[in-house]
Amino acid sequence: MHSKALTLEEAILRFGREKRNGRKIVFTNGCFDLLHPGHIRGFEQARLLGDALIVGLNSDSSVRQLKGPTRPVIPEQERAEILSGLEAVDAVIVFKELTPCEVISRLLPDILVKGGDWPGDQIVGREAVEAAGGRVVSIPLVPGYSTTTILQKIRDSAASVNETSQTEEKRAARADS
Repeated sequence: MHSKALTLEEAILRFGREKRNGRKIVFTNGCFDLLHPGHIRGFEQARLLGDALIVGLNSDSSVRQLKGPTRPVIPEQERAEILSGLEAVDAVIVFKELTPCEVISRLLPDILVKGGDWPGDQIVGREAVEAAGGRVVSIPLVPGYSTTTILQKIRDSAASVNETSQTEEKRAARADS
């Protein structure tokens, strides 16, 4: 596993409140199944808000529960490795729960960041972060980018190729008869 991929305990040792020495820690989370420019821009914006960005990553089992049996497309260790390779990301924590509530309440980041598609009152960890003196920031989504949309385009493209192939096979069969 890449050195940026940490357990919660390792992240607390490295980024916990008593270890920060004045550094501002930013936290965001998600499935990040198929990374796209919207994700990258969001990480870059989040990182600009502080001195270190920690990304909470849903485990394979939690992604399946949240997104359905065909997800994730990319296994958690590979998703963690991809995220670890991004300059804006300082650490990645894979969590098995459906929400990062425990990670957030134990790590207590200074800034909690979520995409603009999340209503403020539904952002998990908001209460813990604000009670500890931190703040919650909503970053606008980048229009035109969505993992679900990308996967639908792939499915539609595959279906179109299948239909074309079947039509060509029928023509060939008629020509042979």
